Amino acid sequence: MNRFPRVMGMRSGYDPVEVDALIGRIEATLGRGPRELAQVTADDVRGATFRAKRGGYQETAVDFALEAFVVALETRAKSPVRLAMTEPTGEMLREEWFEAQAARVERVAFRPGRMGTGYNEDEIDAFLDRIVATLRGTTDYPVTAKNVREAKFSTVLLRPGYLIADVDSFLASIADVLEQRA
Repeated sequence: MNRFPRVMGMRSGYDPVEVDALIGRIEATLGRGPRELAQVTADDVRGATFRAKRGGYQETAVDFALEAFVVALETRAKSPVRLAMTEPTGEMLREEWFEAQAARVERVAFRPGRMGTGYNEDEIDAFLDRIVATLRGTTDYPVTAKNVREAKFSTVLLRPGYLIADVDSFLASIADVLEQRA
């Protein structure tokens, strides 16, 4: 299987068999491949080396794809903790539970985007402020779970931005919490 473009002529590139084997393990780790393959970590991918082979894969294309896989593996390993999904019972009253969720939104910290790209920080911060107001019941224009799931943000290049995968994962959790607020 040719996953990447190959080098031209008599030049050498990464050995396709070795690259394909590593990518198979990455896909299995991410839940997109056979589970019997050995799991890998982001550090395993960063430290991977491949033999040179005449007519192999273009190194730049493979390196770029591996960097994207590193981000996916890190996001999977360090994804934000899902917020509690059940209604509070016992000592904690309903409004106290939503206040606790609002405080968690205020404290969230996203990692910076990779290679100079990410979501516009100002847009995300403003949207999170609206979510906090909704959770606290202090706004006339509450954000709904549907609003959160359908939200679109601009991306920035070569400027500070939030890691897209972190934001998307966190907002998915918040949408589940907002469904209970309705």
